[in-house]
Amino acid sequence: MTDPAFSIILPVYNQADHIEAIVAGYERALAGAGIDHELLLIVNGTQRDASLEVCGALEERYPAVRAVHEPHGGWGRAVKRGIREARGTSICYTNSARTTDQDLTLLLLYARAFPAVVVKANRKIREGAQRRIGSLLYNIECRTLFDLSCWDINGTPKIFPRACDALLALQSDDDLIDAEFNAICRRRDYPMIEVPIFSSRRHGGTSTTNYGSALAMYVGAYRLYRKLGRPT
Repeated sequence: MTDPAFSIILPVYNQADHIEAIVAGYERALAGAGIDHELLLIVNGTQRDASLEVCGALEERYPAVRAVHEPHGGWGRAVKRGIREARGTSICYTNSARTTDQDLTLLLLYARAFPAVVVKANRKIREGAQRRIGSLLYNIECRTLFDLSCWDINGTPKIFPRACDALLALQSDDDLIDAEFNAICRRRDYPMIEVPIFSSRRHGGTSTTNYGSALAMYVGAYRLYRKLGRPT
């Protein structure tokens, strides 16, 4: 079997009630657009539901789907496990609870048209004033620390070709992997396209972001800056 053009990494955490519908929608949309791909369902951490069993059944149903169990929790750990498992020429990771099939297809088409460029989403809508303000402050912090020109640090999908090899060795185990991703792109001068995304619907589950986790991200971004050093 030849390697697919795209490896799409979907971290899955307690999403047994809606991951089947998400995967079915993705597979229909990607087949309709003729996008050669594999879909990696990274079931990570201690699950409180049947996510692993559901993802295993989806692997049996769809030839492009692979279910992988990552025993350790964390967004970053799931993304890194997906990168290690990926066989595609280009690698994509995204938040399966928030990414519509139309948005995923759109960004993959951009990546297919510009195969040497990093492509990422720039979500334009946040739910609630607190989330909008919190996101704005975090983006300003990261833009200042890492000398970034992009917005929506955490926005996904993010897609990159294997030629951007520094992105194959991301280190963060948690949500800071997105800040690390952007900082590395800046330091390595990887060309980047930002695609505006206006959908805000959540497929299921609830957000885990709260005041404590937001503060941890602000502090974590500064620690990441100290670890990576000043941009050159």
